[in-house]
Formats: sequence, structure tokens, C-alpha cells
Amino acid sequence: MLSDGKLEKKQSLAEHTTLGSLLNAYRANVTNLEETTQHCVKIHTGHFRRVFGDNFPVRSMDLPALQRYVDARSASKGIRGKPLSATTIKKELGTLGMVWSWALGHQFVDFPLVKKGLRFPKTSDKPPFQTMEDVKRKIVGGGLSDEEISDLWDSVFLTLPEIEEFLQHVRKTALHECLYPMFTFAAHTGSRRSEIRRSKIDDLDFGGKRVFLRERKRVRGRHTLRSVPMSPTLEKALKEWLEIHPGGRETFRLGQNVLKSSKDRTEPVPITDDEAGHHFEQIVLGTKWEMLRGWHVFRHSFCSNCAAGGIDQRMINAWVGHQTDDMVRRYRHLIPTQEHAAIQSVFG
Repeated sequence: MLSDGKLEKKQSLAEHTTLGSLLNAYRANVTNLEETTQHCVKIHTGHFRRVFGDNFPVRSMDLPALQRYVDARSASKGIRGKPLSATTIKKELGTLGMVWSWALGHQFVDFPLVKKGLRFPKTSDKPPFQTMEDVKRKIVGGGLSDEEISDLWDSVFLTLPEIEEFLQHVRKTALHECLYPMFTFAAHTGSRRSEIRRSKIDDLDFGGKRVFLRERKRVRGRHTLRSVPMSPTLEKALKEWLEIHPGGRETFRLGQNVLKSSKDRTEPVPITDDEAGHHFEQIVLGTKWEMLRGWHVFRHSFCSNCAAGGIDQRMINAWVGHQTDDMVRRYRHLIPTQEHAAIQSVFG
């Protein structure tokens, strides 16, 4: 009556939006995410629902509410019972920011998510990359907590002779023909497991002796390529594998009869993340490599051995993709000759 039957102010959808309804809407409408991103979003949104509750009004998502989330997650335990790091919590809030940006554009919320000023738990630097012998010696010395021992094993890299020994073990024990070239690919290119799974036969340039790797996240909104020189060992392993390749574009494929497979196969299809992880565990089970954490040890090893060999840091970064300063610092100590030459140039 006061406005003569006219709506003076458009009612905002955000007035009645709850966190649960927002997350449900995001999941129903945003379906073009990468598989690994979808997996992370699923895990992170589960934490949001548990800490805030589905009925939490988005109007109340202010800085104090986010700080309560940070404090709650800081008190939680992560992998192997370790306290959650600030890095992990920031990644979770990054996911919330991604959801919030989508919601802002679709009028589920009408104000930006403010994270500036949040206080995160203090973190400690991870140990530098080191050999298995270094780690074993430190553990035998005693006085380390379970968490410190776990961090040490996470920092392991394999020396060149150890990589060769490991690959020969894979060749003898692997259940599938594609696993030896796949492990060799990881060890000789520093590729991530997801990049190895995405590899296609067209990416193998035997004429130019280079391997091209398909990146998904280095540049936002664009798929990119980087390349690594193809070592003679990798070239030989790939050529032998391609002679018996079951067909298809993907470089690494498993056949129909796969134990503990998460995928029903009527024809050879690319190996899944779960299958790759399972086969790594089976190959190291009962061996001296049993404490190794997974495929990423080959990425650590590639970077560390290249650094120890005096390869220019810019070249290493180009081969393995974007590297943070923190990661570079963890294996920079493996360039002793360059450091010694530098200090002698100053102090004689």
C-alpha cells in the first residue's frame, strides 16, 4: 500500500541462502572442473558442512566466522595424525573463495568473502630433500617424534643408482607391462602422477627426443604444455612398450583383467589414480622402499639429482613446471660445488 503496489527494493536471494543450499547449488551447476579439483572440492566442502553446519546463513560468513573455522581446523588432525598445516587450511579457504565467487555472480551472495586479517597456525619448514641413508641415520640417532620421522620420510629422494635398482625391481615384479615404462617415465621426467596418466602417444617426440607434458593448473583457464628431454633409458622403455601397446591414444593403459580395479573394463582404458597408487604400494611392499610415500618421490628425486648434477635452476624449473621458492630451497643445498665456488670468490 505504501509503495502503490510496486516493489521498491529487489529482494536479494542471499537473504535466505544457507551454506548447505549454496554448496548444493554449486555442485549441481559447476560440472566442468578437473577430476582432481572436483575431488578436492568434495573434501573441502565436507569440512565446511561439518564446521559451520548446512543451516549456517551465508549472511553470517564474516571474518570472525572464518577465524572460528581456521581455529577449528587447526585443532584437527591430518594425514597420519599430524596437525593440519596452515597451507592445508589456506587451500580449503581457497576452495570456499572459488565457490563464493561463483555464488556472487549468480546472486546467491551479495558481498565479497573477506579473508584478510585471518590468523593461521605457525608452520615449520619441511626438512630439505635427503637420501634414504641420511634419513635412516637420523632415525637411528633417536630423539625424534613420530611426526618428525614422518616428515623425514616425506623428504626422501632416491639417488641415481637407487632409481636404477628400483626400476629393475619394477621390471621383474610388476603385474602389468605398462608399469615399468610408467615408473621410468616418472623417474626420468619428474612428472606428476596426473600428468603421466594424461600422457598421450602423440606427446612422445622420438625424433626430437622430448616428452611433452599436459598441464592443467599452471595457468588459470588454460591447458598448457611443457617438455622434458627424453633420456636414452626412457626412450628404450617407451619404444618397447609401444610395440605391445593395447591401442588407444593414451600412453599408459591397463587391460580388462585388473585386480582391485575401481573401473569396470570392457576394453583397455587409461590407468586410474587409485590403481596407480595401489600398484605403487604393491611394488614396494616388503622391500627396502616400503617407507616411500608414493609416486611423488620420483619428482623429488628428479629435481634433487638435477640440482646435485649442477643443472641450472631455471632449466630444472622449466622441466618440472612451476616451482615455489619454498620447494626450490629444499633442494638448493644439493649444489655444493656452485656454493663453494661462490663463497671462495668472496673469501678466497
